[in-house]
Amino acid sequence: MEQLMPNWLKQRAELTPDRLAIKTENIELSFKQLHERAVLLAHQLSYSGVKKHQHIGILMKNSVDMVETIFAVLSIGAVAVMLNTRLTEQELAWQVEDAEAAYLICDRELHDKISAKQDVKLLINEELKQVKIRRKAFISFDEDVATTQVATIMYTSGTTGNPKGVMQSYGNHWSSAIGSALNLGLRAEDRWLLAVPLFHISGLSILMRSVIYGMGIVLFERFDAKKMNAAIIHDHVTIVSVVTTMLQQMLEKLDKQQFPPSFRCMLAGGGPVPKSILEECQTLRIPVYQTYGMTETASQIVTLSPEYSMKKLGSAGKPLFSCQIKIVKDGKECGALEEGEIVVKGPNITKGYWKREDATIKAIKDGWLHTGDQGYMDDEGFLYVLDRRSDLIISGGENVYPAEIESILLSHPKIKDAGVIGVENQKWGQTPYAFVSSDDEALSIPELLEYCKSRLAPYKVPTGITILQELPRNASNKLLRRKLKEQVNQQGIRQ
Repeated sequence: MEQLMPNWLKQRAELTPDRLAIKTENIELSFKQLHERAVLLAHQLSYSGVKKHQHIGILMKNSVDMVETIFAVLSIGAVAVMLNTRLTEQELAWQVEDAEAAYLICDRELHDKISAKQDVKLLINEELKQVKIRRKAFISFDEDVATTQVATIMYTSGTTGNPKGVMQSYGNHWSSAIGSALNLGLRAEDRWLLAVPLFHISGLSILMRSVIYGMGIVLFERFDAKKMNAAIIHDHVTIVSVVTTMLQQMLEKLDKQQFPPSFRCMLAGGGPVPKSILEECQTLRIPVYQTYGMTETASQIVTLSPEYSMKKLGSAGKPLFSCQIKIVKDGKECGALEEGEIVVKGPNITKGYWKREDATIKAIKDGWLHTGDQGYMDDEGFLYVLDRRSDLIISGGENVYPAEIESILLSHPKIKDAGVIGVENQKWGQTPYAFVSSDDEALSIPELLEYCKSRLAPYKVPTGITILQELPRNASNKLLRRKLKEQVNQQGIRQ
């Protein structure tokens, strides 16, 4: 028999109505108030034509309005398709069409990103809030949801081809929240600082935990190191989610201030935290929990506790309580310290990719998700991640896949071949750097960069391009990225 759950926000509003749900610079809402606002918006959406089971695109910046929109869409029984605000018009158009979104809700300031050719009904957030309801729409807020029911879809780029829509069920989000609580613990006074995008799983998972735990969140529209530190010191924040670049900037802005003893967790994802930063955090008594996860695992699946941060330097930690990991090579499980592919299993694993049965079958076998990431486990079971999806570039916490940039470069009429790698960047950790070959001697680098800027999100645009006569490839015509990296090292390229 299928397991059912009540409407999470409605249940939370009934259990702890007066407890803080969200705090921003301009407003504070209790769970009761948040629920009431989400209910009103759900009726406005329903009156505008949104129906149960439809896919609804959400293109909004971090705000109370976005939080209300997510819960209103879920309350109707529709699926929220979370769209990255940093994508170009072309990239967004593809995702909206692929997701078969019936409606697209967006902030007015993001309206220009929507193509006029899009076959989707557009709802501007600010206008939607003004809709006068002449009759209450039929929405059953008491209706239970199945744990297998898809709640959200997020697109993640593959190493080849177009992005894939990761389907995240209510059971995935629930299991992620419970696994995190069993690992990090849960206290009545907990308050999570949310400055990562809600359209990313890192941000959305915090919102889901907030309602499931009855835990308040301090919500920022965007990251600001100085304001982040102030929130921890003055707004009773106990947990923060960051990537290394965010943590680094927060330390720089901390000056002589110190975080209060009530602050108990700096959850760091997006790659290993450098030893120098860990040492500084230890000196300042800032507890850093390093973590490993992905869109397909509904956030973290492996986490390293702070007591091991120096002893197990570079490790992502051990799996959450309900999860399992193993390292596989050539179809066989590896022993300790043996490198291979990281394979994970647990109730927070996606049910698959939207309309991509081939990709789902390839990635998920017997319940085990083959991540494509390379790593190993030591003799105590601690995971070490070597390469994120082999060639992945992590820039300021954003995943950048070389193949996506290469396909844009190759679409240029003057380009014969293209290869992209990540180079070190003091601010962003890494940025993409491109190598191209061309028979046209008049080809200019500024021309290529402008071409990329018109077709790629800013963080995907190469920070530099080198033109070669020929790119290094092996007998099978496979691009030898290591040769490109050697050339970068020889030239001493840093961004």
